[in-house]
Amino acid sequence: MPSDVSEESMSLLERFVVLMYDRTSDTMEVNDARKQLFAHKSSALENIPPTQAALQQHIKRASLQGNCWNQTLVLNPGLLIPSDWGWTKEASGWQPLWTTLPEASKSCHELIHCGCKKGCTGRCKCTKAALKCTALCAYSGDC
Repeated sequence: MPSDVSEESMSLLERFVVLMYDRTSDTMEVNDARKQLFAHKSSALENIPPTQAALQQHIKRASLQGNCWNQTLVLNPGLLIPSDWGWTKEASGWQPLWTTLPEASKSCHELIHCGCKKGCTGRCKCTKAALKCTALCAYSGDC
C-alpha cells in the first residue's frame, strides 16, 4: 500500500470526476471544472464537482477502506493509521477530514462580481470592494 495518493492516480481520478459532472468537458482538473461549471454554465453548487482538496481526502478514505477489505483474510493485518488517510481523531472518535481548505466564509469576497459591459468604472462592485475582477465578472476577470 502506498503512503499517499500518487500524482498520476490523482490526475486520472480528477479527469474521471470531471467527466462525471460534464461529459463534454476537456478540462483535466476538478478545480477548473468547478470554475467553468459555476461561472459559465450557471450550475448550482450541488451540481459541480468537489474541490481538489476534498476529492483527495475522499480518495484517501476510500483507499484506506480498500486496504482494510484487502486484508480481511490476513491473520495479522498491517493496518494503516487513519489520520494519514482522510480521518481526524476527536473526542467522539474518528471523524472524516472533509477538506484541508479554509472555511468558505473566509473567502466569500471572491464571489463578488460585476456586470460591467465596457470595463470597470466607479460604479463597479469589484472596484468598490477594492478587489480585482474575477472569473465571475462579465469579462471573466479581464477588467
